[in-house]
Amino acid sequence: MFRVKKPHGDTLSLRDRNAQIIEAYTMIKALKKLTRLNMPNTKAIT
Repeated sequence: MFRVKKPHGDTLSLRDRNAQIIEAYTMIKALKKLTRLNMPNTKAIT
């Protein structure tokens, strides 16, 4: 959870429980996208 909270802030900004869940999923999706951009492209050597 630290990796999610650190770049996006320590707290969720929305008050509604369902909206907080969507906000958390959005943060995680953005983090995964940024991680994927940083990954090197690898190919198997045969």
